[in-house]
Amino acid sequence: MTTHDFYMNIALNHARAMKGQTDPNPLVGCVIVNHNRIVGIGTHLQAGEPHAEIHALRIAGEQARGGTLYVTLEPCSHYGRTGPCAEAIVHAGIEKVVIATLDPNPIVSGNGVAILKNAGIDVEVGICEEKARKMNEVFHTFIVHQRPFITLKTGITMDGKVATHTAHSKWITSKEARRDVHQLRHQHMGILTGINTVLKDNPALTARIPNGRNPLRIVMDSTLKIPLHYQLIQDQQAETWIFTTTNHDEEKRTALEALGIRIIVTANSHMVNPQKVVAYLGEQGISSLLLEAGGAVNAAFLEQQLIDKLILYMAPKLIGGKEAPTFLEGTGAKTMEEAIELTDITIETIGKDIKWTGYPMYKHSSLEQ
Repeated sequence: MTTHDFYMNIALNHARAMKGQTDPNPLVGCVIVNHNRIVGIGTHLQAGEPHAEIHALRIAGEQARGGTLYVTLEPCSHYGRTGPCAEAIVHAGIEKVVIATLDPNPIVSGNGVAILKNAGIDVEVGICEEKARKMNEVFHTFIVHQRPFITLKTGITMDGKVATHTAHSKWITSKEARRDVHQLRHQHMGILTGINTVLKDNPALTARIPNGRNPLRIVMDSTLKIPLHYQLIQDQQAETWIFTTTNHDEEKRTALEALGIRIIVTANSHMVNPQKVVAYLGEQGISSLLLEAGGAVNAAFLEQQLIDKLILYMAPKLIGGKEAPTFLEGTGAKTMEEAIELTDITIETIGKDIKWTGYPMYKHSSLEQ
């Protein structure tokens, strides 16, 4: 490991610790080094607050002058809720800036580097670039494509079942895996499910961990079947949005809206279109979405190439039965050539379960359409 790698990894680790706090802003970490000593460390804590570079510069003070600044994302060059970090770096007298990755927004990418170079600062880009890009996969998708990064999460048995043929499913996975799921909920801005899952489980869809952030709860319900006494409507633990169609019950809509539920009508059809849902969420600034749904909704999102990441908790159990449901329904692939492969697979053990994480490889990306 080079010296640059060493200090950049420190910045990356500090940035990752803030996952779930900075949305819709990126995770950013910064380390300032002078005479082989760390004199300043900073992370971006929350949208609207000072960026990582500013925190690090404040800690370093005069010791920043002549030092090297390591940052996981190109310093900003524009005025927003905070001032441009690139100018603050120049004024602090930093001699060299090492950047993991450029800003993904093509409109501003490279502008921060230009400010630094024009001021005579030595700039190096690309140290730990892949780590930095993966850490901010949510931000990259949201900034470039103006839609949330979508993660499909499911728990299955070793034979691929999510419940028995009688619909019994509590609990497939271990307590340890379920705690990990609550951490995932905390890290996402929104969580989405379908009405069939709601009717079956009456879920709360909250992050039940200490100081956890409850995500925005989103339901696809084409006719507004959701009962008024269900947790998503009554518990006040988090905001709830329901996507429906023009075929919904008007009286039910009035009652739901009176209880503070946002109703979004997507189309004059019998089904809620996932593309419409995702587009609306992007417009509302929702940068990350956790999909916790049944096989039909999961398949609809996958068939429309909207799933960016898959997290699968596999329990060492066998259910069997051709009527027992799986986490993917829909029409499915006709041939093995049409099967969607996963790439960049990681595997870890959580309790008795195995957690698989992978990224779907689509033949033709919907992001390009």
